Amino acid sequence: MSDITAAYDLISRAGAMSYLIADKGYDADAFRQRLRAKKTVPVIPGRSNRKRKIRYDKTRYKDRHLVENAFCRLKDFRRIATRYDKLSRNFLSTVALATLLAYWI
Repeated sequence: MSDITAAYDLISRAGAMSYLIADKGYDADAFRQRLRAKKTVPVIPGRSNRKRKIRYDKTRYKDRHLVENAFCRLKDFRRIATRYDKLSRNFLSTVALATLLAYWI
């Protein structure tokens, strides 16, 4: 399943956001309209095959690597990378423990 299909659910459950930073996989006009309806500024570069170029805040987009680094650090834990847990609540607990170990200890 594409990431953008789950993104609609996530933004509907998320609270107020000023900006949403995402990669080119989230470049869709409908997604951008839904973000603007929530008064969120999309910081998403346009795909190369777009007819009209998309303007976005390039300095904010450079901070996206911090999120990617966090995911990379969490995937160092084998249980998270291979997703041994079948239930989502157990997986969330495992992610919480790994986050505790990776960033607090």
